[in-house]
Amino acid sequence: MARNGFTLIELLVVIAIVGILSSVVLTSLNDSRSKAANSAIKSNLGNIRVYAELYYDTNTSYGNYPLGVCPSSGSGSMFHDPTILAAINSANNASGNSNGSRCAIIDFAWAISIPLKKSEGAFNHWCVDSKASLKGKTDAIISTSC
Repeated sequence: MARNGFTLIELLVVIAIVGILSSVVLTSLNDSRSKAANSAIKSNLGNIRVYAELYYDTNTSYGNYPLGVCPSSGSGSMFHDPTILAAINSANNASGNSNGSRCAIIDFAWAISIPLKKSEGAFNHWCVDSKASLKGKTDAIISTSC
């Protein structure tokens, strides 16, 4: 007698195996997305250093901006520069938490911190400042330095 198909048990076992494998793949994919978002945050903040120096060379000051949530549009400071503003907005979008961002400028010093999408060890924020610091922090900035 020839057998022309699979039994119900065989099909259920195959479906269970496919389900387990897909859950493993989706878990890895979500972790990779978080790492990619963190890399985007770090890259955007690193780019800000270069453009901030160009702004300073042109204007002889970074301007002033009180410690607070980073602006989403220009102001009377280096945040008026469209490239710097675009980098901040891109980092905020990658973070998914624009209310957690912090910016501060006082004439000759500035700092920006953006929350990471996913914590990296003890670090929940990524920070860049006018002293060439580019590093992880446990909390948002509270002054014009990391």
